[in-house]
Amino acid sequence: MTAPTTRSRRFIAIPLGMAMATALAFLPNVNASAAPAADGTGATTAADVAGKISAEGTPLSYVVNVRSGHGTSSYVKKAIAKAGGTVVTSYDRIGVIVVHSSNADFAKTIRKVRGVQSAGSTRTAPLPAQSTTDVGTPKALTAEEIADVEAAAGQDPLEPLQWDLPAIKADKAHEKTLGSKKVTVAVIDTGVDDTHPDIAPNFDRKASVNCVTGKPDTTDGAWRPSAEESPHGTHVAGEIAAAKNGVGVTGVAPGVKVSGIKVSTTAGFFYTEAVVCGFMWAAEHGVDVTNNSYYTDPWYFNCKNDPDQKALVEALTRATKYAEKKGTVNVAAAGNENYDLAADEIADPTSPNDSTPSDRVIDPSECLDIPTQLPGVVTVSSTGAKGIKSSFSNHGLGVIDIAAPGGDSTRYQTPAPPATSGLILGPLPGGSWGYMAGTSMASPHVAGVAALIKSTHPHASAALVKALLYAEADATPCTDPYDIDGDGKVDAVCEGSKNRNSFYGWGTADALDAVTK
Repeated sequence: MTAPTTRSRRFIAIPLGMAMATALAFLPNVNASAAPAADGTGATTAADVAGKISAEGTPLSYVVNVRSGHGTSSYVKKAIAKAGGTVVTSYDRIGVIVVHSSNADFAKTIRKVRGVQSAGSTRTAPLPAQSTTDVGTPKALTAEEIADVEAAAGQDPLEPLQWDLPAIKADKAHEKTLGSKKVTVAVIDTGVDDTHPDIAPNFDRKASVNCVTGKPDTTDGAWRPSAEESPHGTHVAGEIAAAKNGVGVTGVAPGVKVSGIKVSTTAGFFYTEAVVCGFMWAAEHGVDVTNNSYYTDPWYFNCKNDPDQKALVEALTRATKYAEKKGTVNVAAAGNENYDLAADEIADPTSPNDSTPSDRVIDPSECLDIPTQLPGVVTVSSTGAKGIKSSFSNHGLGVIDIAAPGGDSTRYQTPAPPATSGLILGPLPGGSWGYMAGTSMASPHVAGVAALIKSTHPHASAALVKALLYAEADATPCTDPYDIDGDGKVDAVCEGSKNRNSFYGWGTADALDAVTK
């Protein structure tokens, strides 16, 4: 088993030319022990924590899952009020109701009501959530670094630093097409700065929203991050669709539209009710592809034998399936802990991350990283500048669907000149550009390729877009042995064939095939 870093988000911000001390923080195979608790899970249950908080009279948020349709929802809503709950919003098409309650026994009580299929608290901290500590910040380009870049004819000014575009043949694809303005990719994330000069030309305001409370807020600009919030969503949006306009960088699909669906709290938490809202908004507003570079807090893995966590899995499964039925391809990052997601067990010392984590050992076939491991979601691993699995990227045979550039320590995978950093360059809020790395950066590359496929095949269903995405990927054989730091020790084991394996899934995304086949 491997142990995670202290980060909870799906990106790693590593300074350009990072020092050895920083690099060590992201080395694979850092061991940790996990002592199981009396119940064998190694952790206090969600119900234990939620009950303690609610007993103190502090409201928590819940999802209540019922049969879809207005009849059942109407009946259950009356029972919710009787149990001390307040309905925030209801997604009747998928039978998910978002509720706030200070009743310590709310979930236990409502689960007994006729018509309720599952119910659970979405968090273990009171509303609003506590803050977490980020590790590192994006490395913004200086004016001098920008001035030193010499772009070739037809390139945007900073494109020579984007080794990730030729890695998936996006530069060649752009000679054929930039993608269709009729295609929209929604960035379900921390918010998108649509005033950035690389994003503004392609921004879809009608498909943008703030979903943080679980209920859509359509106030103009509500999708933007504040100055204190993470630049993550803006960077991701630029990787997908930064305009080819003579400014800054170029996106994988610079001719498609991009929207911002903000689902993270100011403190940086992605709670279930917000994410459900995000998928439902995308489904109802003509979004063709969603990018999901996060995991749903507070549990890294949601175990189906816990009634609260089971309810969260159920709610998000309904939302992602509904979006796909409406034609949306959902793409998600695999995570940054060098976990084997197909292992028999994994140590998870970080959950719940919004209160007090407990060491626990989980079975990843029963305890899911959501939305990453949900049925139908495209799961993306990360590669570096040498085209091999990034040192931090999660993997797993039958779990990883496809791979794409997400960057890595320049020490591990150094790009060919004129690129100087092994990380991924993209827009930052306020009109600047900077480097970030993680499977968070790999997922938008795949979302961009999916958008190019949809542009080429405008009438393709979500299922067909996914099939083409996998069929057109470049088969990438296992890296064996995988010794990323060169110390003579194997850092992860790759399983499977050239055409489908635990590191790269069906292969590395191919943007050129996306626009020519």
